[in-house]
Amino acid sequence: MMPEFVTKSLAQKQEQNVEALTGIKFIAGYTVAAIIAVAFAVLCAVVLHAQDQNSDKYSLKSPGGIAFSDFRGYEDWSFVSSARTDEVLKVIVANPKMINAYKSGVPGNGQAFPDGSMIVKLQWKPKKSTDAQFAVDVPDVFKQAFVMEKDSKRFPKTGGWGYAVFNYDAASNTYTADSSALQDCGNACHTAVKTKDYIFHPYQKR
Repeated sequence: MMPEFVTKSLAQKQEQNVEALTGIKFIAGYTVAAIIAVAFAVLCAVVLHAQDQNSDKYSLKSPGGIAFSDFRGYEDWSFVSSARTDEVLKVIVANPKMINAYKSGVPGNGQAFPDGSMIVKLQWKPKKSTDAQFAVDVPDVFKQAFVMEKDSKRFPKTGGWGYAVFNYDAASNTYTADSSALQDCGNACHTAVKTKDYIFHPYQKR
């Protein structure tokens, strides 16, 4: 048998080891909790910043009274078509109601798009790709969102469609409603495709 003082000494050491391990676990747990809290705070700040930017953007109204907030979520709308000029690359997207109308045959079947249809033309300044092994233009700086919404009661004089342009300034990361939009190819241009319910772009095969 071990002497009593040896037994007490071993017991004290075991107790000290338990206390040390408990302290280490506490510190480790506290550190992990602190890291999670900091990460969560950073994530919340990023989300709130994005929401603030969208709030600023969606508070805009065109001179003709079209609210950018009507098109909330357009960033994730379905692709309709694309186009380009020498100065601009364009991607056209539409909301679900208009996409469904496209898929049902509008406007090729002679029917008009229903009220609530919305379409957005997103426009970028192009640049030459430095990665591709062939000559190709890719989007560079985003320039503007040209929007159209169908509301026969609000816009009876323009075939039921309202038009607006919201310009984007990359330097300040801000949007502004274009005050010249009413004179810059709104309904005046789209009357050329009146028989297609004023819409230039068909829903492209994919």
